[in-house]
Amino acid sequence: MKFRYLPQTDQDKRAMLEALGVDSIEALFSDIPREVRLNRKLNISKALSEPELTAYMKKLASKNVNFDTHVCFLGAGVYQHYVPSVVNHVISRSEFYTAYTPYQPEISQGELQAIFEFQTMVCELTGMEVANSSMYDGPTAMAEAAMMAAGHTGKKRMIVSRAVHPEARQILQTYAYGQNVEVVEVGYTAEGTTDLAQLEAELTDQTGGVIVQYPNFFGSIEDLAAIERLAHASGALLIVMANPVSLGVLEAPGKLGADIVVGDMQPFGIHASYGGPHCGYFATTTKLMRKMPGRIVGQTKDEEGKRGFVLTLQAREQHIRREKATSNICSNQALNALAAAVALSALGKQGVQQMAMMNLQKAHYAKQTIAGKDGLDVVFTAPIFNEFVVKLPKPVAEVNAALLQAGIIGGYDLGRSYPELAGHMLIAVTELRTKAEIDALAQELEAIAHA
Repeated sequence: MKFRYLPQTDQDKRAMLEALGVDSIEALFSDIPREVRLNRKLNISKALSEPELTAYMKKLASKNVNFDTHVCFLGAGVYQHYVPSVVNHVISRSEFYTAYTPYQPEISQGELQAIFEFQTMVCELTGMEVANSSMYDGPTAMAEAAMMAAGHTGKKRMIVSRAVHPEARQILQTYAYGQNVEVVEVGYTAEGTTDLAQLEAELTDQTGGVIVQYPNFFGSIEDLAAIERLAHASGALLIVMANPVSLGVLEAPGKLGADIVVGDMQPFGIHASYGGPHCGYFATTTKLMRKMPGRIVGQTKDEEGKRGFVLTLQAREQHIRREKATSNICSNQALNALAAAVALSALGKQGVQQMAMMNLQKAHYAKQTIAGKDGLDVVFTAPIFNEFVVKLPKPVAEVNAALLQAGIIGGYDLGRSYPELAGHMLIAVTELRTKAEIDALAQELEAIAHA
């Protein structure tokens, strides 16, 4: 079938011309002067049959570097983690795969319960009291948290650490511009964590929120307890963007005084997929619950006393309160949130802890192994989770090109976002990396450094 996707037959064309009241395509365009017409066939390839097209597209796709062909040490916000096989089986079920917003609880109990379980798991991980039913991704959740903090405190000044993901900071600037919120960035220290002295100097009684990442973009673990004391002493809210896997071993931000905890659930059950789609989470305190963006599923009882689930606090939403709504998030990432919930359920509490510990241990082994190689310097001295920074003697782009030839996807070039860190590579090590793969990376880096 050569024209499966453009099935206009001669009969179709005649019917359309008849409906238009003209007897030819030439007559249809008679009002257009000949001198401005193309007067030749389009310079495009000859049409292919479906088998030919499939073979051609497969040939193009085979040129892509992927996780099946190469070992990946690239993180910087998107990570290759173990995805339990049950995840794809559940999210591929039609009742979930095609589900729309569950406005009618009487026919949406399955979807509503899945979202409720997701919210519960987010609260367990973050140590917070309430979570919403998911957001677009981690960076937009962070920006929404900042706008919520500004609205709640009435203070239009946000302080964000430069050790927060650079793309998340760009999105924050975009949100802030439309809301007339001032964004102030504070630097990082030689240890690779937020400069607390500079943070304290920037804090004023007009600061509505302090935003940090945990672990931060460099993989370093921030001192949340110290940051919390500084933020709350000035009357600002503490907003933490946390990697959910790290919360399997790190103290929950809620236990350290965070007011809002956000992040991306991509590490749990969501494939990298060339960068998306993702699923953001948003958790906060009961005090701030009514100002939280996004949808919330609550547990209730029906008229027969049976447990049921409904969308709750809907008076915050734009479909009820229009321009007075505190939340204008029109959708959530329900399918991806389901994937994360299924992955967390399959792993269980101990599985999440084991997964986090494997990330921690393997990253530290990689850091020590690379630090022992001639010509390679591991910078920053703060404790890390599963990412760390290496200074290279050659441009990162050149090193990564050589690594690709060796079957390795190298780390992120920090010089793209931090001019002062040109020649520095951010390396991610997850539970999927083996000792042999880590040793091979270290050996290749050393060889490239001296080539």
